[in-house]
Amino acid sequence: MRKFLFVKVFAVLLVLFGFSRGASAQEEVFNKGDMMVNAGIGVGNYISYKGYSTRVLPILGSFEYAVVDLLDGKGGIGVGGYVAYTSFGSKGDENDWKVSDLVIGPRGLFHYQFLDKLDTYAGLMLGYDIVSYDNNTDINHGSRFRADFFVGARYYIANNIGVFAELGYNVAPLELGVCYKF
Repeated sequence: MRKFLFVKVFAVLLVLFGFSRGASAQEEVFNKGDMMVNAGIGVGNYISYKGYSTRVLPILGSFEYAVVDLLDGKGGIGVGGYVAYTSFGSKGDENDWKVSDLVIGPRGLFHYQFLDKLDTYAGLMLGYDIVSYDNNTDINHGSRFRADFFVGARYYIANNIGVFAELGYNVAPLELGVCYKF
């Protein structure tokens, strides 16, 4: 699993590095004092149990506050929080089960702007995974603390509205959504 995550992160960084080659004068997209709200959905999951189905598509939200500017305004550090929920399970005559998963925690992010209107970042979340089971099987995993690394990008379609994508080990391998900066 970690090897797969490393490959995804490396691929995203290569793509983002490639974007930097044509960069010109830029409008800064993430500055000290900015606040950001993200809302989105997760695509895919990390569950490999045979016969499961998603009952609730992963939904997520996050908030971030820019605390410092770096690298002549092209970079910065932000702190914030993350919350996500999903539910999955299986229905069968003898093997009916359901798992609900709520992930919540603080995160820290490093931003670097390669292109105009594109905010790229990498971060770490130290959170808690609250898992509840309603099952007739021997599936037995519990709630736990977790540390998750992720990379992402926001593209602004207007001055304060954009779309985002994140890759990492949060509630889903890929998260997509909209963001609002104020």
